[in-house]
Amino acid sequence: MAASARPRADKPDTEVAGDTVRIPIASEADILTARRRAREMAARLGFWSVEKNFIVMAVSEIALNILQYAGRGEIILSITRRGDGTPGIEVVARDQGPGIADVGLALQEGYSSSGRTGLGLPGARRLMDEFEIHSEPGRGTTVIMKKWLH
Repeated sequence: MAASARPRADKPDTEVAGDTVRIPIASEADILTARRRAREMAARLGFWSVEKNFIVMAVSEIALNILQYAGRGEIILSITRRGDGTPGIEVVARDQGPGIADVGLALQEGYSSSGRTGLGLPGARRLMDEFEIHSEPGRGTTVIMKKWLH
């Protein structure tokens, strides 16, 4: 099924281009869209049920962080390949929010600047095969996660 580069009718702000889906995050409904798109992409690649759930939970945690800390941002889901040809999903989450002053501290389980459980970033990192975060106070945060088909 070929995807077009024009926005989909069911969610005008969601763009689909080939093996990439861009979802603006500005509301809880957008988080649900990101979760659904991640599940669809994982199923298309052949991830088994538990791995699909890992991907969806990681996307959900990161999207919720965007909404809570930055107010808006985006999630970009892409099909990617490792050097050996193994397919996977790459999730890029970015915002232009306040950034994270101490990334190391933010990645510690139980740490939260919002009073929540503090499992978002460390939980997402644990659920995915690769995880990197780039953040600069006052300029925003970008999280890049990958899950490889095993």
